[in-house]
Formats: sequence, structure tokens, C-alpha cells
Amino acid sequence: MIRMLCLVAGLSGAAGLSQYPEFSQQYLQRLAGQVDALTEVVKDFDASALAAGLGREQALEQMTGTPFLESRQADMRRTFARHARLAESLIMLRDAGPLARLTLPHRMGDAATLRATWADFTPAVPVSVAGATTAGAGFVSGWGLFAALFAALGVPFRKSPKRARKQDRRALAVRPEPPLNKPTLLATPGDHKPRLAGARR
Repeated sequence: MIRMLCLVAGLSGAAGLSQYPEFSQQYLQRLAGQVDALTEVVKDFDASALAAGLGREQALEQMTGTPFLESRQADMRRTFARHARLAESLIMLRDAGPLARLTLPHRMGDAATLRATWADFTPAVPVSVAGATTAGAGFVSGWGLFAALFAALGVPFRKSPKRARKQDRRALAVRPEPPLNKPTLLATPGDHKPRLAGARR
């Protein structure tokens, strides 16, 4: 029964992880679109600041005085930070191959891009080397995790050798001693003197 459950966990892990190369590829495509869109916003802002004889930071510092301008300043700072972060992730994911992206899950952490990718994601048959490799890794991981979980859950119910020895010693300590054979008085025919059974004269 346990082996069957481990097999199911392994197959589930294989099916799930085998989709990672395809999902990462679709994420990469959407990430590139996000970076392109943000790049246009950044270029437009920098061009406007340059036309006014200002640098980016100087232009941001002048966006004060009213709640609207201060809100826009905060929005633009977030846009610049997000653009820098996503552009760096895009470069690293492009340079990495499908298998190497397994080590870069933190570069696929943009919530908006993840939601958009998942919403349109269609599972694919893992016919590539990367898909087969990740399927194998998923099977081993699923089997191993379930086996480890089951073993961990069984620890409280498993007696350790030391504890078992202690319990055995306790049981021996309270075990009653067998009764000793007490000599009994016997009378033999023709002998009016009783004698002790089991005792030598």
C-alpha cells in the first residue's frame, strides 16, 4: 500500500515538473513583453526630463507640492525599480537553458507575469530532453518526499531499541517469581513418624 502511494506521488511529481521547461519558456516570452513595455515608459520619462534640462532623479524630486504629483513620483519610482528588476531577470533567464532555469525560480517571481502566464498556460507533452529530465527528477522527488513524510509520521509510533530494552527490563522486574517447592509432611505405611517430602534423613 505504501509503495503504491509512493508511486502515485512519484508520477504526480513527474507530471508536474515535466511542465516546467514549457512554463518557463512561456513566462520568458511574457517577461520580455513586460520589459519592452516598461522600457518605453522609462525612455519617455527620461526624454521629457532631458528636454527640461533635468536628469531622472532631478525630475522626480520636482514632482512634489500636490498629492497628485507626489503620488506620480511614487508610481514612477516603483516603475523604475520594477523595470530594473525584470530586465535583469530577463537577461539571466535568456542566458540560461531550459534545465538551468530550474536553478533560477527566484527569477520567475514577478506576480503579475506569473498570473498572466498561468492563465494562458497549456500543458505540453515533454518530448524534449529537458522535459524528460525534469519528469525523471519530478518522479524521484515525489517518491522521495512522500516516503520521507510517511517515515516522519511513523516516528512517534516506532519504538527505539533503547526504549524497548527499558520496557523489557521493567517487565522482568515486576514478573512474579515462581513459588518454591516447600517440603510437605508425608506418612508412609508402617511408619508412624511423618517425614518431610524432598528432605533427606
